[in-house]
Amino acid sequence: MDRMLYIAMSGAKQTMAAQAVNSQNLANVSTAGFREDMLAFASQEVPGAGLPSRVYNTAYSVGTNLAPGSIHTTGNDLDIAVSGEGWIAVQAPDGTEAYTRAGDLRFNGVGLLTTGAGHPVLGNGGPISIPPAETIEVGRDGTISIRPVGQGPNTLAVVDRIKLVNPPAKGMEKGADGLMRIAGAGDVSADAGVAIVSGALEMSNVNAVDALVNMMELSRQFEMQIKIMKTAQENDAASVRLLGMR
Repeated sequence: MDRMLYIAMSGAKQTMAAQAVNSQNLANVSTAGFREDMLAFASQEVPGAGLPSRVYNTAYSVGTNLAPGSIHTTGNDLDIAVSGEGWIAVQAPDGTEAYTRAGDLRFNGVGLLTTGAGHPVLGNGGPISIPPAETIEVGRDGTISIRPVGQGPNTLAVVDRIKLVNPPAKGMEKGADGLMRIAGAGDVSADAGVAIVSGALEMSNVNAVDALVNMMELSRQFEMQIKIMKTAQENDAASVRLLGMR
C-alpha cells in the first residue's frame, strides 16, 4: 500500500512543478523575446539501504527552446528584432554581461538605453547613453544615429553601436532573470554578421495552443494521481477492517 501511495504522491508533486513551468511559459506568450522553458519526467530509484524497491517520479529541466519567434512590425523607431541567429548584449542586475532577444528598447530617467525589462543595452564601451535628440535611428548593424535637438533633418550623429553577439547555442543557459548566459565563460565578442530589423519586435517562441493542451494534460495527470492516493487510503482502511474482524 505504501508503494502505491508513495508513487502517486511523488507523481502529483512533480506534476505540480511541471504545471508551474508550463504556466510561466503561457503567461509569457506575448512577451517580446521570451524563450520557452522545457521539462521532462524521469523515474528515479529511492536511494538507501536494502534493495531498490521504491521508485519516484521527478521533473527536470532539459534546457531552453532557442527557436526564433515570429517578427511583428511595430513602426516604433526604438523596437528592434534580431534577424536570424544572434543576441543583444545587455547588463544583468549583477553587473555581468548577459544576452536577450527582447528588442523593446526605451530610455530610462538618466538617458540610458534599456530593454523593456530595464536591462541596460551594451555598446562598444559599456551601457549606451543617448543625448537629447529629435529622432533616433538604429541601423541594420546596430549603429545608433540621432538628429540632435535643434539640428536640421540632414544632420545625423552616430552615438554608439549595439553589441550583437552570436555564441554557440549549446553553451547557453537561461537564468532566473530570464536572460541568457554562456555557462562557464566570460563575455562574448561582438559578431559583425548579426543583423537586426528596425521598427519590429520578435515575439515569444511559446506556442499558445501547445501550452494550453499541455496544461490540460498535466491537470488530468494530477487528478489521476490524487485519485490513486485516495484509492490507497480506501484500500488501507479496508485492510484494517478485515484485520479487526479476527
